[in-house]
Amino acid sequence: MTPDEKPLKRLVAVGLAITLIASLGVGGSFAAVQDEEAQVRVAHVSPDAPAVDVLVDGDPVLEGVEFGTVSDYLNVSAGEHNVTIQTSEDESVVFEGNVTLDAGTQTTIAALGEVGEETFEPGVFEDDFETPGEGNASVRLIHASPDAPAVDVTVAGTDTVLFDNVSFANASDYVEVPADDYELEVRTATEDNDGEVVSTVNVSLESGTANTAFAAGYLSPEEAAGDEPFQLILVTDSEGEAVEETTPMETTPAEMNETTTEA
Repeated sequence: MTPDEKPLKRLVAVGLAITLIASLGVGGSFAAVQDEEAQVRVAHVSPDAPAVDVLVDGDPVLEGVEFGTVSDYLNVSAGEHNVTIQTSEDESVVFEGNVTLDAGTQTTIAALGEVGEETFEPGVFEDDFETPGEGNASVRLIHASPDAPAVDVTVAGTDTVLFDNVSFANASDYVEVPADDYELEVRTATEDNDGEVVSTVNVSLESGTANTAFAAGYLSPEEAAGDEPFQLILVTDSEGEAVEETTPMETTPAEMNETTTEA
């Protein structure tokens, strides 16, 4: 296996979840997982990864999966399936094999890292949200921006800290807040949560929802392998609405602090 093939072969974990979702075609909101089922969704947040097509048990089920795509939560059958993944551009097969999905799980599988830097890998995150109280919403952060340092997230104009020291490829806990519109400041992580603001983000959190915000793209795309700018991809976990082409929330990047933190 060549170095170029290695990171693409890691697409199997992401491809499996996408494939099973698409092939079974079961939609709807988040629901109880049955004994022989799992609930999964997939987020493509690797900013330089190519679009891929997926086949399951020999049948094409998904085409052109690109950066920024987040699937719905869906019930899928547990067990073994044959998966083939090929590039959309020239149909080069980058993986073919049998993969097993365990029953009784609720997870987000995110395509993270960079293909060009051989850091591409699936990140698996347990989704353990609870329905927030009346008038409130909950939200967590998944750090998926490969050139961003560990970050704190604060509410602009206040002393409120939503997320503290979240590093690349990691997720914060869910935080419950009043449902409202927020201007958030993404900062370089510091002990006092007062680091340089690298981006400001406007989000709207609706009452009764649990949400995940994916910090994705590059803070400095002009210096990176891809050209996807820094953005926040916000999805509603408790309702599981499908997002075919996710529209980023409004973001304003700032000059990144030169200090970086390893994941």
